[in-house]
Amino acid sequence: MEINSQYATIQQLLLLAVALAAASETTQASAQPMPGCPDRCGDLNIPFPFGTKEGCYLNKDFLITCNASNNYEAFLGETNITVLSISVEGQLRISTSPAYDCYDSSFHSTISQTSDLSLDKFPLSYTENKFTAVGCDTDTIIQGFQAKEYAAGCISYCGEFGDVVNGSCIGMGCCQTFIPKDVLEFEVSIYSFFSHSIVWDFNPCSYAFVVEANAYNFSTLDLADLRNETIFPVVLDWAIGNETCDDARKNQETYACKDNKSICYDSDNGPGYRCNCSEGYWGNPYLVNGCKDVNECEISSLNKCTDICLNTVGNYTCSCPKGYHGDGRKDGNGCSATTKSHIGVIAGTSIGLVVLFAGISFSILIIQRRSQTRLRKEFFEQNGGFLLQRLLTHKSSTDAAKIFTEEVLKKATNNFSKSMVIGQGGFGVVYKGNLSDERIVAIKRSKAIDRTQIEQFVNEVIVLSQIHHPNVVKLLGCCLETSVPLLVYEFISNGTLFHHIHDDGCAHTLPWETRLRMAEETAGAFAYMHSMQIIHRDVKSANILLDDKFTAIVSDFGVSRLVPFDEEQISTLVQGTLGYMDPEYFQSGILTEKSDVYSFGVVLVELLTGKKAICSECAEKSLALYFISSLRDGRLFEILEDRVKEEGNAEQLERVAEIARSCLRLEGEQRPTMKEVVEDLEMVRSIA
Repeated sequence: MEINSQYATIQQLLLLAVALAAASETTQASAQPMPGCPDRCGDLNIPFPFGTKEGCYLNKDFLITCNASNNYEAFLGETNITVLSISVEGQLRISTSPAYDCYDSSFHSTISQTSDLSLDKFPLSYTENKFTAVGCDTDTIIQGFQAKEYAAGCISYCGEFGDVVNGSCIGMGCCQTFIPKDVLEFEVSIYSFFSHSIVWDFNPCSYAFVVEANAYNFSTLDLADLRNETIFPVVLDWAIGNETCDDARKNQETYACKDNKSICYDSDNGPGYRCNCSEGYWGNPYLVNGCKDVNECEISSLNKCTDICLNTVGNYTCSCPKGYHGDGRKDGNGCSATTKSHIGVIAGTSIGLVVLFAGISFSILIIQRRSQTRLRKEFFEQNGGFLLQRLLTHKSSTDAAKIFTEEVLKKATNNFSKSMVIGQGGFGVVYKGNLSDERIVAIKRSKAIDRTQIEQFVNEVIVLSQIHHPNVVKLLGCCLETSVPLLVYEFISNGTLFHHIHDDGCAHTLPWETRLRMAEETAGAFAYMHSMQIIHRDVKSANILLDDKFTAIVSDFGVSRLVPFDEEQISTLVQGTLGYMDPEYFQSGILTEKSDVYSFGVVLVELLTGKKAICSECAEKSLALYFISSLRDGRLFEILEDRVKEEGNAEQLERVAEIARSCLRLEGEQRPTMKEVVEDLEMVRSIA
């Protein structure tokens, strides 16, 4: 019985250790106004630093206008933005309306409404909100300003009502994407590919809106009419001022964390700081004496005592009644009767526990090392390592991909330090690495691959590693010992074409002759890839790297596909980048090399106009549509970038514009091949 008791005690101690490691205390805050000030506007609680009149709020940023004549509706400051709730922890909810675009039975747009928001303070929460599009023929864009201009989009498409699933928002009738940090304003635009002509009987409208992630659940009924649901809650993050905590503390008169039991932390979404009551306290940290001690003993959910609970300042303790021993906690060893006969058992148990824990720690260390080795082998096999090894035995050692170990790449990237990150995208993170042989490489941590397509992935690694073209980035090898593959490329030092065309400080600096040469180099790279049956599938200026001599290098084959030599097209899950994606491929899911041609046409237009693929200043928002419309109206020289117009030969510019127009034809069969594009660009460069 004593042995069983010892094991029970050990088990309880182990459970206690686990519980203590995982537990986290939650604090609760009350909606306390400034003393003598209104604490409500209708159903809305108003905690300080917010208030409804002068002397009740911290500053004008926190004014709440209470309209008593309109059922006590509350507005943010002097705007018409309705406030739904305010949390002293740093968030408030407002209401917004959706944007929509509706079509009649003749497939003409008849009813539409935009959706936008502009704030002086309090950015949208990037963790609590999502941009949502609803519809079966819907292309939406949200754009605005954060630290700089941004744009994101959602495409929602379905051919028939039966394709749509209730609650599913992954692109079939409903699409969602995240909001970036530091967003103070946005504007939502909606487009249709086919004027809802295919789906009009069950979905005559497209809808788009920003909404609190947990507040909207897609229903197939929303396809018929979502306009009746006019209010969507949106979460804003609020903070005090523009200073960090360290700077704000220097002036105690203006420092907002007034209670001496409060703590300060910097906002992670925009400038400023917030206050919070220390652990064991709750209330309003922005008021003097606003944080009150929590009496955990009075609230059973806040304490873990089995018998006696004693409240202390900022905490509590548990104990056992006289004649019992233990820690008195539900997650500990509780309380049990103490007798003299137990003393020896307790002493022996204590010594045994020390020995046992030492043995457990040593065993765990050995198990962890063995587990890591076994896990690496499992990942290596899952990611196709054995298949790759077999294939490499038939390849030249100088041409084929190398298999790197995880340890080598960890050392090269300082254990994948954030300071080594040089790029991030929808398909992975790219690190700069320094190999032991002093080669500088780019290491891409890919997203998980489909385990059913391991053989195809390995074949792509083999083929890409053998590409020898001066304008295609060289794949050196891969590491397959991790949960997702790591791909190792040569390092290209001068950034991306997108950066040199669009970023502040670089825009307008590329000469026209350099742009024309880059276009020819890039087209040549894609023509070479197409000759090897490789379709890139994500052609864009951000995937064209530049070396120190401004030579164009095509990169990022994360979604590239090999087409069997006896086929000209394949059916795939639609992937690509908004603004560059071939509309025919998007609508059909049939991928051909002409999909790359369309995307290259958009890059050509970027080089001509200096505008982004999603163009905020263009009436059509899509640069491709704006360009085609401008050519149709004879306005080519009005939309060219100034430097291009000044340096370019008029005949050259017209010929390049015509090449771009041919690449952007809606029907893929009417577009030229990349080989034909190269030949046309060579002729243009020969024009004096």
